[in-house]
Amino acid sequence: MYDTDRTLEIDAATLSLAQRLTAEAGRGRVRAMARLAGGRNNQVFRVDTEAAPVVLKRYFTDARDTRDRLGVEWSFISHAWSRGVRVVPEPLACDRTEQAGLYSFIEGRKLTAAELAPAHVDAAIDFVLAVNAPPRPALAPASEACFSLAEHIATVERRVARLAMLDGEVPHVALARRLVAERLQPAWTTVKDQIVAGAAAVGLAMDATIPADQVCLSPSDFGFHNALIDDAGKLTFLDFEYAGRDDPAKLVSDFFCQPEVPVPLAAHEHFIERLTGGLRLDEASVARCRLLIDAYQIKWTCIILNEFLPLGAARRAFADPVAWTQRCAEQLAKAEAKLDLIGATSD
Repeated sequence: MYDTDRTLEIDAATLSLAQRLTAEAGRGRVRAMARLAGGRNNQVFRVDTEAAPVVLKRYFTDARDTRDRLGVEWSFISHAWSRGVRVVPEPLACDRTEQAGLYSFIEGRKLTAAELAPAHVDAAIDFVLAVNAPPRPALAPASEACFSLAEHIATVERRVARLAMLDGEVPHVALARRLVAERLQPAWTTVKDQIVAGAAAVGLAMDATIPADQVCLSPSDFGFHNALIDDAGKLTFLDFEYAGRDDPAKLVSDFFCQPEVPVPLAAHEHFIERLTGGLRLDEASVARCRLLIDAYQIKWTCIILNEFLPLGAARRAFADPVAWTQRCAEQLAKAEAKLDLIGATSD
């Protein structure tokens, strides 16, 4: 029998999918199922089975967003699990037609910025080094992977340009347009000029391709916003639908620029030093790590403002159709705060 109180809002197709995948994974019958909060791009469910709870993840699909979210996450987690890395969920079963994956359920809670400690940052670095232990598989490039300074610049440039097409139906869109025109675009012009000058000063060509031995496997969108900590203090890292091969400088910059559980910029050099030793980064890679941090402050400001783009609105409605007014106001405040951090690593 199903717990009807907990499965009441689960549609029949999703329930059937859960039953099929849990059986395939050898976890027995579904006893109960409930939607989990927090999934912005996907639908995530706790599934209680006869064996143990598991997680069913249904990935967002849209004709305007052709990323294979399931395939990318499944490949990355399977690689990590095959190498004995146990700080990620176990991959149990997947259905590519339904764009759904079944994973072990992780007990834990989100870290807060206030309790973030150096040991947590080191645990994150340990994870990156573990998944990069040789031999590395030939995974596809990460989402928005960059293999030259010019590609980093172009990636951020595209995101800034995209903000010219804000959705007029989204709450607070007039304030968002003003922020883009009066703060973000001028800041981006200044940051670009600084990167070009900084690269020239250390002899880096903007269009030089990063050597293959300087490319890493990146979890992408990596940070403590995608992690849980249990009562024993163990961290488990989640959500790898953007993962793949990438420039270590992008991994570092994204890690310090994600806004939900911000990592103190004081740890930036420590992170670079440990990656330099663990991944054998050359001087050019280290220079990119230092040069690009403010470019990624701009990039993450753009990501925060995705709420005001048409596709962002559609994705949020799919994941959790809540009232937009409060969230949009919060995103504007986050964007302002992110822009305030530009130049902080050089203070």
